[in-house]
Amino acid sequence: MTSRGPFAIALVAVGRARDRPEGALTERYPGQLPWPARVVEIKEGAGPDRRRREGAGPLAALSEDATVMALDPGGQTVDSAAFARRIAAWRDGGVRELGFVIGGADGLDPAVLERADARLSLGAMTWPHLLVRAVIAEQLWRAASLLAGHPYHR
Repeated sequence: MTSRGPFAIALVAVGRARDRPEGALTERYPGQLPWPARVVEIKEGAGPDRRRREGAGPLAALSEDATVMALDPGGQTVDSAAFARRIAAWRDGGVRELGFVIGGADGLDPAVLERADARLSLGAMTWPHLLVRAVIAEQLWRAASLLAGHPYHR
């Protein structure tokens, strides 16, 4: 597969964090990446079917042909080097947009998980969904540093 444009990252998350300390942490890293990156916040749903209502937003925020990595407790755990290698493989394999999708407090809708090309877990602990954004943003910066041979990863 050949690239149809530049490689880009989208960090798509349910809920609003920009005015909170977690939002500042999340915003710190994308501008430092060697690839275009954007953070998209999806409005939180309400009521008993909130997870279903939240599910449509993240997918609509990504291009139809985006490669989607869902943050999910049932996903694969990887170390930072393996994470970097996976990103490099997608980038070098012609992926145009790589979207990381983070659900709200109730997790991701099954439709999002079904659409995902991969699922990533940050481990067995339960993480606040607002902190997950900051962790993924930092890991993207760490991955870029590893791929560039920069000593940041020590």
